[in-house]
Amino acid sequence: MKRFIAILFVFGMILSLIAGCSSTSNNKKELVIGVDDQFAPMGFRDDKNELVGFDIDYARAAGKKMGYNVVFQPIDWSAKESELASGRINLIWNGYTITDERKQKVLFTKPYLKNSQVIVTLQKSPITKLDDLAGKKIGLQSMSSAADALNANPIKAKVGNVTEYKDNVSALSDLKIGRVDAIAMDEVVARYYMSKEKDTFKLLNESLAPEEYGIGVKKGNEKLLNELQKALDDMNKDGSAAEISKKWFGEDKVLK
Repeated sequence: MKRFIAILFVFGMILSLIAGCSSTSNNKKELVIGVDDQFAPMGFRDDKNELVGFDIDYARAAGKKMGYNVVFQPIDWSAKESELASGRINLIWNGYTITDERKQKVLFTKPYLKNSQVIVTLQKSPITKLDDLAGKKIGLQSMSSAADALNANPIKAKVGNVTEYKDNVSALSDLKIGRVDAIAMDEVVARYYMSKEKDTFKLLNESLAPEEYGIGVKKGNEKLLNELQKALDDMNKDGSAAEISKKWFGEDKVLK
């Protein structure tokens, strides 16, 4: 019996050492980032089903400067603020547009990228200007800033009906088969898909609204906000933010 107890004791010590080594090698704080994993080129799944994109690289680099292990959590974009408020995620970071309404719900970093809400339709479509949307079927991502931009534009009163989608990929799929006539969406996303399917889509010259992307932090967590902003400012100074932008956009588009 004593021999058996001794063996158990030794075995327990080994497990404790293994656990100790594991916690020592992974003793960084964790930063959980909520993303829409179908929002190319900001954050999306590649052919290997791995998360890639500008915001993914940007967040990893910032997390490293802050001393955090970054964990990406795909979320239902229509519930993003609820996910943040509940504490299930620490940041909303994936082409998250700064709006007055959202400022009531979250803290924002300084803007880091310019964007605009645009109308995408098929190359063969007779739609060439916003007024041509009168009576047409419009698609957009649910609870997105595209919805806000469309609602704020006078053309909204003239469109036929609006269909909401879980993501832009689904909306573009329906556009291609004619279930909707046009899509309201982020220009940066639209241009990415246009580059992949060169003869399929076109943008109207008139945009719905200009906007800027920021990173959302839970209300009351000014400490994390200031820590993150310092990391972003440092990345602007050392050129690492510019390098990430050049990788994804071919130029430095990060706001200073």
